[in-house]
Amino acid sequence: MGKKGRKERKGRGAEKTAAKAERKAARRSRKDEEDLEALIAHFQTLDAQKTQIVETPCPPPSPRLNASLSAHPEKDELILFGGEYFNGQKTLLYNELYVYNVRRDTWTRVDIPGPPPRRCAHQAVVVPQGGGQLWIFGGEFAAPSGEQFYHYRDLWVLHLTTRTWVQVKATGGPSGRSGHRMVAWKRRLILFGGFHESTRDYVYYNDVYAFDLDTYTWSKLSPSGTGPSPRSGCQMSVTPQGSIAIYGGYSKQRVKKDVDRGTQHADMFLLRPEEGREGKWVWTRINPSGTKPTPRSGFSVAVAPNHQTLLFGGVRDEEEDESLEGDFFNDLYFYDATKNRWHVGQLKGPRPERRKRRRAKKEGPGGASEPHRGGAGAPQPLEVVREVVAEDGTVVTIRQVLPASGSGSVDRPPSEDEDSPEEVGGPGAGPSPRSNAMLAVKHGLLYVYGGMFEAGDRQVTLGDLYCLDLHKMDEWKVLVETDPGAQEWLEEPDSEEDSEDDSEDDSEDDGGESGVEGDETSPTVGGPGEQSGDRPEQNSGPRRRGSRPEGKESAPGCPGHAAGPEGPPSEG
Repeated sequence: MGKKGRKERKGRGAEKTAAKAERKAARRSRKDEEDLEALIAHFQTLDAQKTQIVETPCPPPSPRLNASLSAHPEKDELILFGGEYFNGQKTLLYNELYVYNVRRDTWTRVDIPGPPPRRCAHQAVVVPQGGGQLWIFGGEFAAPSGEQFYHYRDLWVLHLTTRTWVQVKATGGPSGRSGHRMVAWKRRLILFGGFHESTRDYVYYNDVYAFDLDTYTWSKLSPSGTGPSPRSGCQMSVTPQGSIAIYGGYSKQRVKKDVDRGTQHADMFLLRPEEGREGKWVWTRINPSGTKPTPRSGFSVAVAPNHQTLLFGGVRDEEEDESLEGDFFNDLYFYDATKNRWHVGQLKGPRPERRKRRRAKKEGPGGASEPHRGGAGAPQPLEVVREVVAEDGTVVTIRQVLPASGSGSVDRPPSEDEDSPEEVGGPGAGPSPRSNAMLAVKHGLLYVYGGMFEAGDRQVTLGDLYCLDLHKMDEWKVLVETDPGAQEWLEEPDSEEDSEDDSEDDSEDDGGESGVEGDETSPTVGGPGEQSGDRPEQNSGPRRRGSRPEGKESAPGCPGHAAGPEGPPSEG
């Protein structure tokens, strides 16, 4: 009896200890959130010093990921908002607004009074009402410690004609989150999924909300049928038939104490309104044919001129308990909702090069006709590896996989001025492999901006801009070049005290331009290994994969991007 009594007392003691730890964690979580809210309020006070609209011609924005890139519905412009940058010690968060004129190839920074607080991994959708409106929901903010993250649940609209920001306060909306996806459907915004993390735990969502653009009210949808499991960073796009397609995404779950394992989803669903039942929706799981994307997270999404959904890049992670390795991609896939089919987006190469290949193909070695390519002799994808040496001596290795000549999959007959699929060759130099890039489509041209890749423990944030004609599918054009090896990279502080000192210095800095140096609102963050065990999401901070864009299909990681007049808005 005595021994049993001791065991019972020991068990009750363990329960009390666990309950005490839980209460302590809850108090810490509340304090962390209060600290973050105070910091955000401080930054908003700085933003309140802006009293008039100022448009300043400028060079391209600094490198970033998990921002939003959206096509203006009426003008020849792309709109870039927010995002983040990590240099090994600090994460800089932005709420700047940039406009890129696609005709003039010029950038303008637009400072508008009362902007949304700094954030990344939000969603942005453009609608044509009132000459054009940019709607933004959610996202996250990183604390100076790099251990806490504040998830927004606010809704903002930028009136593009008057250049004014307005916060729309409507009850009944989604909880605070990052890595969600949002699209414009008729006169509503439809939002799905995402995740939220606190000091104590994290949670992924698969709920669906609708915001009415006429009544400015939220409603929670309860679709029938079996829908996607909770996730963030998925593809979400409107089909020509009026349904909403959901593909892939990322989630984490705890497999044992202090050990989390991520899942890169590859399933696909349709969300559609039920016929004859106003306000009722239904989930349907679908299994498209064709060549599907390999499992990945951090891909970006846009909508092509033919209303096909375009998927670009991303990363496939191989996770162990204490490590994370990833293969980054720069390939293109298209989903045709009309045919329920995926196919690879194969580039043809410049026209003079195609003519040379055709002549060589017809003549063959010694003038003979080249035999049909296939079977074991079929060309294989070409892997190109190049090394860039940074100023500090660090060697950054960039691996790029080029599709094999003649291996393309094109699901449309060639026109008179196009080559047949058999004459299609490999693409020219395009965007390097990356995740969490920003995508947008304007006038049938696909624009890819920024993103990130990793070289060992080093995270390289990109600031380049590429363009691809989706009608010709011939070659990428470089609009902004950047040298990844020249990026500043700082080692982690030797002690927590050093990190705290840096945080205080950054918080007290009131001035500076945007970018890597001198942003007065630059919260510091921890080291580069936060994806596997520390952070459940790619959507903010280093090693944050699977949510966006970025998660924005920024989304268009990331992070949400509108496709412009050629197609319905989509997120990336």
